[in-house]
Amino acid sequence: MKNIAVIFAAGTGQRMNTKSKPKQFLDVHGKPVLIYTLEIFQKHPMIDEIILVCLEPWIQYSKELLSKWHITKAKIIIQGGHSGQESIFNGLKVAHDNCDEDSIVLIHDGVRPLIDESTVTIAIKSVQRYGSAITVSPAIETVVVKNEDGEVGSILKRSDCEMAKAPQCFYLKDIYNAHLKALQEGNVDFIDSASLMQHYGYKLFTVEGPVENIKITTPSDFYIFRAIIDAKENLQIIGL
Repeated sequence: MKNIAVIFAAGTGQRMNTKSKPKQFLDVHGKPVLIYTLEIFQKHPMIDEIILVCLEPWIQYSKELLSKWHITKAKIIIQGGHSGQESIFNGLKVAHDNCDEDSIVLIHDGVRPLIDESTVTIAIKSVQRYGSAITVSPAIETVVVKNEDGEVGSILKRSDCEMAKAPQCFYLKDIYNAHLKALQEGNVDFIDSASLMQHYGYKLFTVEGPVENIKITTPSDFYIFRAIIDAKENLQIIGL
């Protein structure tokens, strides 16, 4: 049985308005965002293998990055699909074909580089105990549900709300079989693995991760990530 990180890096980054590179390949201090993400799983002692799901035109470039930055656990790069759900399934299929079905898979966004080692550890242990682990962080603003005409409907109690993030973690056999059911039934528009698994009757358990575990989707997200990296480097310089 292995602990396998399936890293989804097949997005085109349309909301980033970048013309030269997808967002996962943008550099911060000379290192691509994707490498910041992969290094967390590369260095984690409980992660045995990384499967990278990538845009087809960027597979060769990704191989070069893995070699340059010594991401040795990532031995497989697989082409992404036409949607996030299809891309994740491509990665899961490779895992299913090559690993024991009782392995644990941690599905994570390549553009979510601020996850930490502790959360990954807790997520793996949650799967071992409960069968799932959905990384969340507390809602820090009021969540409202609007009606079709734009009028505010329900105002949710903030203490009852959490923001679903990643990694989202399951036993390989469970998430793989759920994806197969979705394909057979033509359900191809699930927003993430958590919603897919809940739809097919699996119980989901949460683990709380760092608030700064943002997904880099827009230019402002990128600037926030860069500011956090700058702050961490400055603290290291002064010995804190």
